[in-house]
Amino acid sequence: MEEVDVLPAITNIPAASDGKHLGFAWGPGDILVYETLYKTSGASRSGCPFIHEVRKDEDIYSPILRKLFNESHHIFVGLQTIREDLPSKNKKPQFVSISKNYRSVIRACMEELQQVAVSSKNAEVATQYGNQVSILLAIELIWNLCEVLFIDAAPAGSLLLHLLDWVRLHKADVDEKAREVLQSESPAEHHDYWDVVLGYVLQGRLEEARQMLVKQATLQPAAKNMYKLMDTLLSKMPFYNPGGTQTLTEFDVKWRHWHEEVDRCLQDNSFASNQHLELICKILVGDEDILLEHKELLSTWYHFLVTRLLFCHPTVKPTELHYYAQSCMTMFLDSRSVPEPLDSILLAAFEFDIHQVIKDCSIALNNWWFVAHLTDLLDHCKLLQSHNLHFGSNLREFLLLEYASGLFTHHSLWQLAVDYFDHCPEFGRVYLELQIERVPLDTERKALKVLRICEQRQMSEQVRSICKIMAMRALRNNRLGSALSWSIRAKDAAFATLISERFLQDYCARGTFSDLDLIDNLGPAMLLSDRLTFLGKYREFHKLYGEKRFREAAKLLLSLMTAKIAPRSFWMTLLTDALPLLEQKEVIFSAEQTHELMFCLEELTSSLNTTPGTDRPMQEEDIELTKVELLRLALARNLAMAIVKEGTVEA
Repeated sequence: MEEVDVLPAITNIPAASDGKHLGFAWGPGDILVYETLYKTSGASRSGCPFIHEVRKDEDIYSPILRKLFNESHHIFVGLQTIREDLPSKNKKPQFVSISKNYRSVIRACMEELQQVAVSSKNAEVATQYGNQVSILLAIELIWNLCEVLFIDAAPAGSLLLHLLDWVRLHKADVDEKAREVLQSESPAEHHDYWDVVLGYVLQGRLEEARQMLVKQATLQPAAKNMYKLMDTLLSKMPFYNPGGTQTLTEFDVKWRHWHEEVDRCLQDNSFASNQHLELICKILVGDEDILLEHKELLSTWYHFLVTRLLFCHPTVKPTELHYYAQSCMTMFLDSRSVPEPLDSILLAAFEFDIHQVIKDCSIALNNWWFVAHLTDLLDHCKLLQSHNLHFGSNLREFLLLEYASGLFTHHSLWQLAVDYFDHCPEFGRVYLELQIERVPLDTERKALKVLRICEQRQMSEQVRSICKIMAMRALRNNRLGSALSWSIRAKDAAFATLISERFLQDYCARGTFSDLDLIDNLGPAMLLSDRLTFLGKYREFHKLYGEKRFREAAKLLLSLMTAKIAPRSFWMTLLTDALPLLEQKEVIFSAEQTHELMFCLEELTSSLNTTPGTDRPMQEEDIELTKVELLRLALARNLAMAIVKEGTVEA
């Protein structure tokens, strides 16, 4: 049966609200909180006996976000298989593709969360999912920018095209407004019409802006020439084509000519009679004051940055980005407001400070998923080679270990964590050995999963530990076959001996063996301990007897006693098993074999008589004496028959 996710219950800690002194202990995925005996001055009271478990990371309990963890795990494992010896030029497209795969998984989860948030009737649940959507939006925004700047490492010219795509992807409200406008009866007269046109222009979507302006031009025949001039300016704006024959210098010259033409139109007051077209012209010429007047359409400083670069510095180099980013953030944000964590992270990215991006994301986000996977990808791109931590492991491994340790607290996601530990060469195995011992072995199926993982990695100590735990559990539940199977797997001779004893005791009590299939197929495993060997051979004796192969059965029975494999306490049972063979019409035991049986019987009876402190009931003693007498009689009769037979043959 599949294990289902249960959302963690909110734990109210009474002592916390009462202002009492609390102690805590950190765990991989939760914190233990307890009230201490610490006393404030003048106070006298006893501590509270309760310990509270507080979960730090609730995301792993979200069924939708579990898909994010599962899907990204497959991408992560695929990334590790990229050969190190390939030249960087060949690997770069693969890294970009992997980055896009990660982002598509984030986006898919985001859309599903959004649907659930909208459809949920519970306001609290809707808010919770809404918050998760906001976090994933920010994560995808940061990842996309890191992909453009670090992984794809776009040069001047191409850089602006990538940044435009980045802004368009994360500023989708223009399309929503455009849909509303176009679906109205008269789009050109809709109150959001000019906001849509400006939105398209600000994002560099000039073709769409031209199509919208055509609708307005048809309503104003008198201004036809003015709209035609604007259409010409928009259509002539050059965009760099990385795959074309035009060099960056040629593009720059062409762009400057266009820019001068737009500026001339503005100076000539070509659009003075139409405030909307004049506004567009001022945006095209890169008027910063006009751009800042339309903050509500830009909404963010980084949109302002990309728009400013588009109309003022289209050939911006990656090394110049930090200057423009800092100035745009300063100009756009209120001087009295403190930048949000997202602003600081994006600014660090524009400054090409990868380590600051990772550090700030680690602080701002509520789990390690993002930083672990991004850092791993950047490390494969050879962008983090210079950064080692002072306590041994590098940054990539440290973050992967933290993320995987958190996964190990979940009832099923722990299986994903194993692969993350496998790809941490320095401390991964140590962490795995420690964490795997904490996985609760609720079912035999789960225990076999854990065992297979340990066996594949030659973790012999953990294999023994798991097998012993399962063997002990099976023994407590009186499942002897399962207990023996686990003890054999653990190669635990002492425990196998103990369970073999239990099998023999059961046989003595009931006269039959349980779990015959297991005992019949022990094979070389029976050599693990003497007692287990005896159990296997004794069962073999019963099979031979059942198949009427009496001579082979007799020989095996005698060898079990003479080779001292059989425990002394079981000799009487073996001798009793010999009785039917002694009573056969045909002589089974030879004279020599009969002498050996007699010797064993006498040795057993002498030890029984000399054993002090035997306090057995009289009835049991009578039964034993009767058995001994019957055996002596049968042995004597068999000896006589054997001597006669052997003498006759010799004659």
